[in-house]
Amino acid sequence: MRTLTDKYINLFTDFGFKKLFGTEFNKPLLVDFLNQLIGPETGLIKDLTFLSTEQLGRSQADRQAIFDIYCENEKGEKFIVELQKAKQNYFKDRSIYYSTFPIQQQAKKGEWNFKLKAVYTIGILDFVFEEDKKDDRIVYRKIQLMDVDSSRVFYDKLTYIYLEMPKFTKSEEELETHFDKWLYILKNLHLLTDRPKKIQERIFGQLFEQAEIAQFSEQEYQEYENSLKYYRDLKNSMDTAFDEGKIEGRLEGEQLGIEKGIEQGKIETARVMKSKGLDLSIIAEVTGLAVTEIEKL
Repeated sequence: MRTLTDKYINLFTDFGFKKLFGTEFNKPLLVDFLNQLIGPETGLIKDLTFLSTEQLGRSQADRQAIFDIYCENEKGEKFIVELQKAKQNYFKDRSIYYSTFPIQQQAKKGEWNFKLKAVYTIGILDFVFEEDKKDDRIVYRKIQLMDVDSSRVFYDKLTYIYLEMPKFTKSEEELETHFDKWLYILKNLHLLTDRPKKIQERIFGQLFEQAEIAQFSEQEYQEYENSLKYYRDLKNSMDTAFDEGKIEGRLEGEQLGIEKGIEQGKIETARVMKSKGLDLSIIAEVTGLAVTEIEKL
């Protein structure tokens, strides 16, 4: 029996995100979205090829990475697209680590001049970076290696793009650009009861058609319902854990010093997350603590 009352899927669920952006049929949606993100100065993407989302290290001892979406364009440039549903202490570190996989994969045996294709790592965030909390102006952040003295880009083949979605607050009436419309859909799709009048481009017609829950098969519906439950539980648990951990850490910091306070905040965050039943590997990734340390809490 179907119980959900929403008309359209929540794009911050794993199922919703991968259905609209990670399938061959909906590849035009991903192409259009990525072109809006990277801009026309590097040339528009014409086509994409999906690659394996599971990336293994160069040896068995190396860590692996599992991307949400991993693809390359017709020029061989690689794109990692990550959906981050809740706060994570080391998300920037994770982005850097993930970008090393497509870089290393370009290495050629024998003689090689080290020429690389561009790599783009994109994070769609359902949270705001801690240092950005007081600045609501910038939703879109594009980061490249920069010469500090000249403020000029030193290397343009390694790009990190972050969308801090909680900062996007435009109403339908305020939408001006195609990019505005994409951000509006990302944030509000599951809240809509019909297709907005200001979003009538053909590409969005395919999106709304594919996102309508009533069109899902029974299997798709069940997978989406499970994914939605996981998203809500994870986000609530992690947000609560971070808030409680920060309070404990601040109190501890006042007594023991900043560094000890920060460490205590991580421990309290891990303790709350563990009490919520979250997987230890997720807790370790979020807090930076070792699994063996978390097991003792």
